This record gives sequence, C-alpha cells and structure tokens, in this order.
Amino acid sequence: MELFPEAMVLVAVVRSPRDWRWIQAHQAYRIPVRYAPPLTPMVDFLAFYHTAAFEAERWSVRHYAPVRGHELVRRRDVLPEEPDHPRADELYYLLQLGPLCSLPRPLFSQRWRRFTFLLTTGERLRTARDLSELPLEGADRQLLLRPLRETRSWLLRGGAMRWRRRPLIRRDPG
Repeated sequence: MELFPEAMVLVAVVRSPRDWRWIQAHQAYRIPVRYAPPLTPMVDFLAFYHTAAFEAERWSVRHYAPVRGHELVRRRDVLPEEPDHPRADELYYLLQLGPLCSLPRPLFSQRWRRFTFLLTTGERLRTARDLSELPLEGADRQLLLRPLRETRSWLLRGGAMRWRRRPLIRRDPG
C-alpha cells in the first residue's frame, strides 16, 4: 500500500530481533495502553525503528506497514507463552498490520536517540534525511491532532462520555 503524504504515521520502537520476528510472523504490533500515544487507534501506518540490538541496521527506520485495525487485548492473550509475566493482565492495543513495505531508502538517526513513539506524516517519512526531521511541531502537529479533538468533541456532545456524579449501584430503600 502506498504511503500517502497526509497519512498519520506512528514510528514505533522495535527493541530486539525477536520482537521483529514476532511482528513479521503475526502481522501485528502490540502497545501497552497506558504507554500508547492518544492517536494510536487512528493511525494509518506504523513505521519501525530498530534499536542498537539490530547491529548493522541499528538506529534506523527501514520498514512500514498499513494499520488494518486494532483491538484491546490482555498481554497474556497476545503472548500465551508468558502467562506469569508481571504485566500479563494489562491491556494492550494490538494493531493488525497489512504487508510490510520497505522505504525507498533507510532513514537513519545520525546520533543515538531514546524515544518510544514519534507521530509524523507519510510525507515526512518519505522525505526526511534524519530521524530528527520526523516529529511534528507547531501547526503541523495541531493539524494532525484535529481528528482526535473532533472525535472527542463528537463523543462528548453525543453523551457517550458523560461523567456520572451519582453512584452506579443504587440501593433499594425497601
């Protein structure tokens, strides 16, 4: 699938070759809900940043994939081979991915960077020469965040997210 210029792209860290093999085998990426950026369910594409564990490919973005959908799952359901993991019961976004695509040219970081996620656009991902050119700032960031504000506003107006001041459990006075 072509990476269109206005696409909302989440650049996600892949910490190890083992994780990369899991992503390739399952065509999915998992993110703990409590650490996920607010726009996670709305992104169009996921791009993958390889850490130092990848040796020759370290500190680079080489691949991206379209996001086909997402679901909320417990970690134990995604990784059943780790049922006793300390976060086994935590909620994760499981992003279902389309086919992995290679960038025309890898995007390197000229210096080591520590980050978890970067939000960018398809155009920036295609034209950037360095990882530092990816993050959105100012008006560009506001433009990308508009769908989140509009969705939130619509939910609030529709009453889907009204806060309850009264207790959820009512006791029968009789």
